[in-house]
Amino acid sequence: MDYLLQVKIGALVGLLLLTLLFGLIPARIKWFRDTHGTELHRTVLSLISCFAGGVFLAACLLDIIPDYLSDISAELDVRKVETSFPLAEFIMAAGFFMVLILERIVLNCREAAVSQEERSPLMADNRNGHGHGTNPDLEGSGQHVHVDFQAHSPFRSFMLFLSLSLHSVFEGLAIGLQSTDSKVLEICIAILVHKSIIVFSLSVKLVQSAVRPLWVAAYISVFAMMSPIGIAIGISVMEAKLAAGALIQAVLEGLAAGTFIYITFLEILPHELNSPGKQLLKVLFILLGFSIMAALTFIG
Repeated sequence: MDYLLQVKIGALVGLLLLTLLFGLIPARIKWFRDTHGTELHRTVLSLISCFAGGVFLAACLLDIIPDYLSDISAELDVRKVETSFPLAEFIMAAGFFMVLILERIVLNCREAAVSQEERSPLMADNRNGHGHGTNPDLEGSGQHVHVDFQAHSPFRSFMLFLSLSLHSVFEGLAIGLQSTDSKVLEICIAILVHKSIIVFSLSVKLVQSAVRPLWVAAYISVFAMMSPIGIAIGISVMEAKLAAGALIQAVLEGLAAGTFIYITFLEILPHELNSPGKQLLKVLFILLGFSIMAALTFIG
């Protein structure tokens, strides 16, 4: 077993264990069940999410996209493919739209369920103070499932879990397709920062939705396995050494790059920067995350 494969397997195990750890903290500690999302919790989660956004921004612009464009260009040159059509950028756009369409389908199903089943329970939650004054009509208006942590219903929690799981497979794929150990570690750090805050928030959402503890553990366990599954798929593609393996690897890198672009520019950054309060501090944490990843890239 070569060193690169060992690093990828280590990243696989590390992502699995740390995701389980961060996901089970709110489910196992009573303090998180009693607070129902205090202002301090929201502020801390928001700043960590901003830091993760900066990490992903740097990973996208300084590492994943340049490497993908280099790999796909080399493969097209080897196969003597000459076209004026921006094929490399089109593949990235395909990854972007694939995740966008899948998530819109999930949101559409969720909105249909809200209109038929969820309005009465949500209004009841608001009357007893559990909903923190959130307007149920606003909750059903199609806000992004990554950040809609105030919608207290088991159905919405499942849709949130499903959408996040789809993302996690492609995040893991980006690790499994890397060709150097330094890139594996760099992307793994970015995913760990992002996934830790997301799985923590997912677990809080499940707890607040009155999902049974056994189902909370099942959700978190399955979610924790999604990125390792993506890593395993990427490793399989590289280890198979198919005749078209390098081209397949480059195309999958492009799809993964599109997913990273989606996560960074349509999920983390817009939500945090559009929410009120501590705007300069949020920008500072975005710059901090970006600067750390930029320094790691510069050092090599």
